[in-house]
Amino acid sequence: MKRILKKWRFPAFRYTALIAWALIATFPIFWIVSTSFKPDHEWFAWPPVYWSENATMNNYNMVWGNPTTEKELTQSYTSGKAVKLESVPLNKAWVALRTSLMTSLIATAFSVAFGTLLAYGVSRYRILSDVRMFQLLVLRMIPPIVVAAPLTLYYSTIHLMDSITGLVIVYFITTLPYAVWMTKSFIDEVPLEMEQAAEILGASRWQTIWEVVLPLVRSGIVATFLFILILTWSEYLLSFILSKVDVVTLPVQLSKYEGSTEGRVYGHQAALAVGITLPLMIIGIFIRKHLVRGFSFGMVKR
Repeated sequence: MKRILKKWRFPAFRYTALIAWALIATFPIFWIVSTSFKPDHEWFAWPPVYWSENATMNNYNMVWGNPTTEKELTQSYTSGKAVKLESVPLNKAWVALRTSLMTSLIATAFSVAFGTLLAYGVSRYRILSDVRMFQLLVLRMIPPIVVAAPLTLYYSTIHLMDSITGLVIVYFITTLPYAVWMTKSFIDEVPLEMEQAAEILGASRWQTIWEVVLPLVRSGIVATFLFILILTWSEYLLSFILSKVDVVTLPVQLSKYEGSTEGRVYGHQAALAVGITLPLMIIGIFIRKHLVRGFSFGMVKR
């Protein structure tokens, strides 16, 4: 009887701990989603309103409404008489979404592409020693605030402040170490004999990489791509310092609600936060098979 109770006790404790941890981890997500549907008088209600009985879409309409552009008549003072039509964006959230998409996707694509090629060279030809690889990772460990001031001065000199190109360059440099380290672990697991067999059959080096190596590490590349995309998508400090007016990413736009003239509009912040996290969740659902295989493939040793 004691043995049966002992066997039952430990799984029950383990499952209880896991359920408690899951509730604690997911409660902030639930609270953000719940707040995004609350009317303004329930944001600070006491006792707290966990789910509003008067759920509304006003917060989403205020943040994400009117994504189109309108035409505005403007007078051209250079010619004195010409009048032209210009498109004026109505909603800053959609402009920030476009900026985040452009900077994150371009920087992530470049980082993964160059990182994969560099990782292949390290794995097969040892173009970087173990010391150099560690130094490459140390570069990523430097706090961003340390390089923020000199980077701002340098960007102001070469006119890259408040530009998408400037953000893409910074994101590419800061995420390249992760791309190299992650993809290298997957390439190391590909048997060298497969590449040698392809070369014996007449395949060139680039054909071997494209047709033999990349299909085998595809899941790892997808996992690396999503990991770096999350880093660039949620990056705040550098994008806040290197942007002024024209280039505003979603995390920077989210922080502006704290200084809003209307006060701390938590419902609007929650609606914008849901919009920021939703694309990554959708991407993760569609490629979950690649993620599971990719995040575990590098831990399997031959």
